Amino acid sequence: MIIAPGDPLSPEGLALIEGSEQALREFYTAEESFAYSPEELTAPGVIFYIARDAEDTPLGCVASVDMGDYVEIKRLFVTPPAQGTGLGRALMARLEKDAQADGHTLMRLETGDLLVAACTLYERMGYRRRGPFADYPDVPTSTFMEKRL
Repeated sequence: MIIAPGDPLSPEGLALIEGSEQALREFYTAEESFAYSPEELTAPGVIFYIARDAEDTPLGCVASVDMGDYVEIKRLFVTPPAQGTGLGRALMARLEKDAQADGHTLMRLETGDLLVAACTLYERMGYRRRGPFADYPDVPTSTFMEKRL
């Protein structure tokens, strides 16, 4: 598995983001989702990672957003064929490693309360629930978490 920064506006990046959107729409309306758009993922301070297999097939993505005193995690997604392989954990580990190498000590995220696999992964990786941060509204469908590196 190769995990490297990629272009969210590339065909592969857009396909992964579309897959993420479809997965979110199974549980939430657009108003209940706070995912970044492909264009937002190209902003300064954002790194969009793409995971590929040995045949160069894109299997997942995640993004980090440098918020100054913390890094926010956005758009973690693993394609259905790669789910259950540890790819989500590998994407998160790469993101954390790079954030720590850049001097960051705090990671934060917002996820959906019904995304049980995601919440379980984050908790197993040491993320703890907390209240809303930044300008997120306090809505019952959101789960907020953070981890000190």
